[in-house]
Amino acid sequence: MHRFKDLEIWRLSRNFCSDIYEITSSFPETEKFGITNQLRRASVSVPSNIAEGSSRKSKRDFSRFLEIAIGSLYEIETQLIISKDLKFIRENELQKLLNNLESIIKMTSKFKSTLK
Repeated sequence: MHRFKDLEIWRLSRNFCSDIYEITSSFPETEKFGITNQLRRASVSVPSNIAEGSSRKSKRDFSRFLEIAIGSLYEIETQLIISKDLKFIRENELQKLLNNLESIIKMTSKFKSTLK
């Protein structure tokens, strides 16, 4: 078992979740139940799955939760690109978020590979 609060991937994904909430606060009100909700739910899913997975007794179980977290990160990437296409965010905002996202994906994937 790992202490999720000690994991850098958990801390980074939690901070990234805050970034998503901040950026989506400027999205149109008509998107409250659309892409805003989708982005927020997916971003909350990442640190939540890391935390839940860390409580599992086997490395295999924890690995599966990390896989789910990575899936959510790719979901977020797609939704951010769509948000830019819809002109809800600017290119420079998108690039900053995507750079942070890529770092979290790489770190999570690397950590997952150590569990085998």
